Amino acid sequence: MIRTYMKAFQIGIVAGMRTMTAPALVSYKLSHMVPNPLPDSTLHFMTSPKTATTFAVLASGELIGDKLPNTPDRTAFPQVTGRIASGALSGAALVDADGQSVAYGAVLGALGAVVGTFAFFQLRHWLTHEKDLPDPVVALVEDALTIGAGWLIINDGEWRTTTA
Repeated sequence: MIRTYMKAFQIGIVAGMRTMTAPALVSYKLSHMVPNPLPDSTLHFMTSPKTATTFAVLASGELIGDKLPNTPDRTAFPQVTGRIASGALSGAALVDADGQSVAYGAVLGALGAVVGTFAFFQLRHWLTHEKDLPDPVVALVEDALTIGAGWLIINDGEWRTTTA
Protein backbone atom coordinates (compact mmCIF):
# COMPACT_ATOMS: atom_id res chain seq x y z
CA MET A 1 0.00 0.00 0.00
CA ILE A 2 2.72 2.49 0.95
CA ARG A 3 4.65 1.59 -2.20
CA THR A 4 1.57 2.36 -4.32
CA TYR A 5 1.11 5.75 -2.68
CA MET A 6 4.83 6.47 -3.05
CA LYS A 7 4.52 5.77 -6.79
CA ALA A 8 1.63 8.28 -6.93
CA PHE A 9 3.82 10.95 -5.34
CA GLN A 10 6.76 10.09 -7.60
CA ILE A 11 4.69 10.21 -10.81
CA GLY A 12 3.46 13.59 -9.58
CA ILE A 13 7.07 14.78 -9.49
CA VAL A 14 7.37 13.65 -13.12
CA ALA A 15 4.24 15.69 -13.93
CA GLY A 16 5.92 18.68 -12.29
CA MET A 17 8.89 18.25 -14.59
CA ARG A 18 6.88 17.75 -17.81
CA THR A 19 3.09 18.05 -17.61
CA MET A 20 2.08 15.51 -20.24
CA THR A 21 4.79 12.90 -19.74
CA ALA A 22 3.26 11.51 -16.53
CA PRO A 23 -0.22 10.79 -17.93
CA ALA A 24 1.33 9.54 -21.18
CA LEU A 25 3.40 6.96 -19.32
CA VAL A 26 0.60 5.95 -16.95
CA SER A 27 -1.91 5.59 -19.77
CA TYR A 28 0.60 3.60 -21.81
CA LYS A 29 1.16 1.23 -18.88
CA LEU A 30 -2.56 0.82 -18.13
CA SER A 31 -3.46 0.30 -21.79
CA HIS A 32 -1.06 -2.65 -21.95
CA MET A 33 -2.25 -4.41 -18.80
CA VAL A 34 -4.32 -7.60 -19.09
CA PRO A 35 -6.89 -7.86 -17.68
CA ASN A 36 -8.03 -4.25 -17.77
CA PRO A 37 -7.07 -2.82 -14.36
CA LEU A 38 -9.87 -0.21 -14.28
CA PRO A 39 -12.98 -1.87 -15.75
CA ASP A 40 -15.56 -0.05 -13.59
CA SER A 41 -13.60 3.08 -12.71
CA THR A 42 -14.28 6.64 -13.75
CA LEU A 43 -10.62 6.59 -14.83
CA HIS A 44 -11.28 3.74 -17.28
CA PHE A 45 -10.46 6.09 -20.19
CA MET A 46 -6.81 5.95 -19.09
CA THR A 47 -6.67 2.30 -20.23
CA SER A 48 -7.56 3.12 -23.82
CA PRO A 49 -4.80 2.85 -26.44
CA LYS A 50 -6.29 5.97 -28.08
CA THR A 51 -5.88 7.89 -24.82
CA ALA A 52 -2.30 6.63 -24.49
CA THR A 53 -1.54 7.76 -28.05
CA THR A 54 -3.16 11.16 -27.50
CA PHE A 55 -1.13 11.75 -24.33
CA ALA A 56 2.04 10.61 -26.11
CA VAL A 57 1.47 13.13 -28.92
CA LEU A 58 0.81 15.89 -26.37
CA ALA A 59 3.93 14.92 -24.41
CA SER A 60 6.02 15.03 -27.59
CA GLY A 61 4.69 18.48 -28.38
CA GLU A 62 5.51 19.63 -24.87
CA LEU A 63 9.09 18.38 -25.16
CA ILE A 64 9.49 20.48 -28.30
CA GLY A 65 7.63 23.51 -26.93
CA ASP A 66 9.77 23.59 -23.81
CA LYS A 67 12.79 24.51 -25.92
CA LEU A 68 11.16 27.59 -27.46
CA PRO A 69 12.42 30.93 -26.14
CA ASN A 70 8.95 32.39 -25.43
CA THR A 71 7.68 29.40 -23.42
CA PRO A 72 6.36 30.67 -20.06
CA ASP A 73 7.88 29.49 -16.79
CA ARG A 74 6.40 26.29 -15.37
CA THR A 75 5.65 28.19 -12.16
CA ALA A 76 3.26 30.65 -13.87
CA PHE A 77 -0.37 30.20 -12.85
CA PRO A 78 -1.83 28.31 -15.82
CA GLN A 79 1.22 26.06 -16.16
CA VAL A 80 1.45 25.07 -12.50
CA THR A 81 -2.28 24.35 -12.41
CA GLY A 82 -1.95 22.01 -15.38
CA ARG A 83 0.97 20.22 -13.74
CA ILE A 84 -1.02 19.75 -10.53
CA ALA A 85 -3.99 18.37 -12.47
CA SER A 86 -1.69 16.06 -14.43
CA GLY A 87 -0.07 14.77 -11.25
CA ALA A 88 -3.46 14.22 -9.63
CA LEU A 89 -4.80 12.30 -12.64
CA SER A 90 -1.67 10.19 -12.98
CA GLY A 91 -1.42 9.43 -9.27
CA ALA A 92 -5.12 8.57 -9.02
CA ALA A 93 -4.96 6.20 -12.00
CA LEU A 94 -1.89 4.40 -10.66
CA VAL A 95 -3.36 3.78 -7.22
CA ASP A 96 -6.78 2.88 -8.63
CA ALA A 97 -5.13 0.18 -10.74
CA ASP A 98 -3.64 -1.22 -7.52
CA GLY A 99 -7.02 -1.15 -5.78
CA GLN A 100 -6.15 1.69 -3.38
CA SER A 101 -7.85 5.01 -2.59
CA VAL A 102 -8.19 7.20 -5.66
CA ALA A 103 -8.52 10.31 -3.50
CA TYR A 104 -5.21 9.66 -1.73
CA GLY A 105 -3.54 8.92 -5.05
CA ALA A 106 -4.83 12.19 -6.50
CA VAL A 107 -3.67 14.22 -3.51
CA LEU A 108 -0.24 12.60 -3.47
CA GLY A 109 0.13 13.01 -7.23
CA ALA A 110 -0.81 16.69 -6.94
CA LEU A 111 1.64 17.23 -4.07
CA GLY A 112 4.37 15.51 -6.07
CA ALA A 113 3.61 17.81 -8.99
CA VAL A 114 4.02 20.88 -6.80
CA VAL A 115 7.35 19.58 -5.50
CA GLY A 116 8.54 18.64 -8.98
CA THR A 117 7.44 21.94 -10.50
CA PHE A 118 9.27 24.17 -8.07
CA ALA A 119 12.28 21.95 -7.35
CA PHE A 120 13.14 21.44 -11.01
CA PHE A 121 12.41 25.07 -11.85
CA GLN A 122 14.95 26.11 -9.21
CA LEU A 123 17.45 23.47 -10.31
CA ARG A 124 17.19 24.49 -13.95
CA HIS A 125 17.49 28.17 -13.05
CA TRP A 126 20.56 27.44 -10.91
CA LEU A 127 22.23 25.37 -13.62
CA THR A 128 21.60 27.89 -16.38
CA HIS A 129 22.11 31.15 -14.47
CA GLU A 130 24.60 30.30 -11.72
CA LYS A 131 26.59 27.55 -13.45
CA ASP A 132 26.21 29.03 -16.96
CA LEU A 133 25.17 25.77 -18.59
CA PRO A 134 23.30 26.22 -21.88
CA ASP A 135 19.54 26.04 -21.33
CA PRO A 136 18.88 23.68 -24.28
CA VAL A 137 21.37 21.17 -22.88
CA VAL A 138 19.83 21.36 -19.40
CA ALA A 139 16.37 20.99 -20.92
CA LEU A 140 17.39 17.88 -22.85
CA VAL A 141 18.91 16.31 -19.74
CA GLU A 142 15.69 17.10 -17.85
CA ASP A 143 13.69 15.47 -20.65
CA ALA A 144 15.77 12.31 -20.39
CA LEU A 145 15.50 12.28 -16.61
CA THR A 146 11.73 12.80 -16.79
CA ILE A 147 11.16 9.96 -19.24
CA GLY A 148 13.60 7.59 -17.55
CA ALA A 149 12.32 8.21 -14.03
CA GLY A 150 8.70 7.98 -15.19
CA TRP A 151 9.38 4.70 -16.97
CA LEU A 152 10.99 3.23 -13.85
CA ILE A 153 8.10 4.40 -11.66
CA ILE A 154 5.37 2.84 -13.78
CA ASN A 155 7.32 -0.40 -14.20
CA ASP A 156 8.29 -0.85 -10.53
CA GLY A 157 11.96 -0.15 -11.14
CA GLU A 158 12.32 -2.47 -14.14
CA TRP A 159 13.50 -1.20 -17.52
CA ARG A 160 11.29 -3.65 -19.34
CA THR A 161 7.57 -3.97 -18.86
CA THR A 162 5.96 -7.26 -17.85
CA THR A 163 2.51 -6.51 -19.27
CA ALA A 164 1.00 -7.92 -22.42
